[in-house]
Amino acid sequence: MKLAYWMYAGPAHIGTLRVASSFKNVHAIMHAPLGDDYFNVMRSMLERERDFTPVTTSIVDRHVLARGSQEKVVENITRKDKEEVPDLILLTPTCTSSILQEDLQNFVNRAAMESKSDVLLADVNHYRVNELQAADRTLEQIVRFYIEKAKKQNNLSVTKTVKPSVNILGMFTLGFHNQHDCRELKVLLNQLGISVNEVIPEGGSVLNLKNLPQAWFNIVPYREVGLMTAVYLEKEFQMPYIDTTPMGIVQTETFIRKVADVLNQIDKNNFYDFDQYIDEQTAYVSQAAWFARSIDCQNLTNKKAVVFGDATHAVAMTKILVREMGIRVACAGTYCQHDADWFREQVWGFCDEVLITDDHTQVGDMIARIEPSAIFGTQMERHVGKRLDIPCGVISAPVHIQNFPLGYRPFLGYEGTNQIADLVYNSFTLGMEDHLLEIFGGHDSKEVITKALSTDSELNWTVEATSELNKIPGFVRGKVKRNTEKFARQNNINTISIDVMYAAKESAGA
Repeated sequence: MKLAYWMYAGPAHIGTLRVASSFKNVHAIMHAPLGDDYFNVMRSMLERERDFTPVTTSIVDRHVLARGSQEKVVENITRKDKEEVPDLILLTPTCTSSILQEDLQNFVNRAAMESKSDVLLADVNHYRVNELQAADRTLEQIVRFYIEKAKKQNNLSVTKTVKPSVNILGMFTLGFHNQHDCRELKVLLNQLGISVNEVIPEGGSVLNLKNLPQAWFNIVPYREVGLMTAVYLEKEFQMPYIDTTPMGIVQTETFIRKVADVLNQIDKNNFYDFDQYIDEQTAYVSQAAWFARSIDCQNLTNKKAVVFGDATHAVAMTKILVREMGIRVACAGTYCQHDADWFREQVWGFCDEVLITDDHTQVGDMIARIEPSAIFGTQMERHVGKRLDIPCGVISAPVHIQNFPLGYRPFLGYEGTNQIADLVYNSFTLGMEDHLLEIFGGHDSKEVITKALSTDSELNWTVEATSELNKIPGFVRGKVKRNTEKFARQNNINTISIDVMYAAKESAGA
């Protein structure tokens, strides 16, 4: 455990709650102290849900510490069973309940005898896994539970659908543009003549999980959540799965060709060929291929960028920038340390260096050292970019409310390629644009000086030095300021004057 004011992936119980609240008619009970129930407010605000988040906190207070939690937890489960009549009640432990070493499985067994709903304990180790790992494990556990239950009741649906069909695994609440991506995936699959059997957990019913084996194959758009479920279904029912993320022109084409390969392996009576569809979509629906050949995109050639996010989005974005837009990725990184080997394998040859860390200060220091023209990362990198005066496009969770747009903004499929191309182009600061703003006035206020990333020392700028700095065109001012402050720190100078600025310039060989 560690104390931090920023985490890329939250504690395990958040992942469990995200999966539980994504299903329809599933209620989660969280055994935790008051204050850990911020998930309800966070989800309602970000997802703009009209209904209350189906999560109840079984408060750990002084009375619980004195008498134990069993009666309180069981009472909360049975109460919600009567009030909400859910199909499933999921009890999730937290670090607090683990510290108390309470037998939550015994609580679940007792409550199950008095409840009409299914009652399940989330089987995750809250000290060893993070939010995403817990979400992946919880989804697989719920699917396994209902598949086994259907087997016992002899009503498991294993007969395949007549026409090609697919399950989409891993779409869930608070995901980065997940709802838009799901809609775009459905459109793409429908155009290929493939129906969607089930989407889980977002909007799915646990009562329909017994129908998962009816689909011909499974799709896992994001490897952070859904991969364990796909592996289980493959082992249990020999259902193939595709875990290629259709993000970007090249990856979308690869995804569609893998779909054709799977269909041809399953259906020996027909031959599936989507070459014409790929050509039409690339030429007429996606504007990204045309944009990559335009003079606007060519102006970005060999510009330097940094990419950081979850493994899925960071890998996809790195490949898009390099092979589709000719942009140099100086560093590609992820906070998914559990998926480090896969990440390194995927970005090999696409970037100058790789960073695997969940420490945001390391990421910030890396960005300050490289000084890229643009950043593509999470909301944390966006804040870093603001402090360093480097533009940033958000491409991954963790997210803010601005990453839940009311308009249609998918990142997957051919429409997603357009959105990404716009994001990339608009994320780079164009020299002439900033120079014109400097001349005619605009958003660039001369009184505002971007603070340095490091907070361990404060540097003071004299009035004369500040005035001199403001004479420098906006598109290079941030770099000059950073270099000057770097020189001052290296030479233990606390006050930056004009003489220090010129000394820094000479030191840099400018």
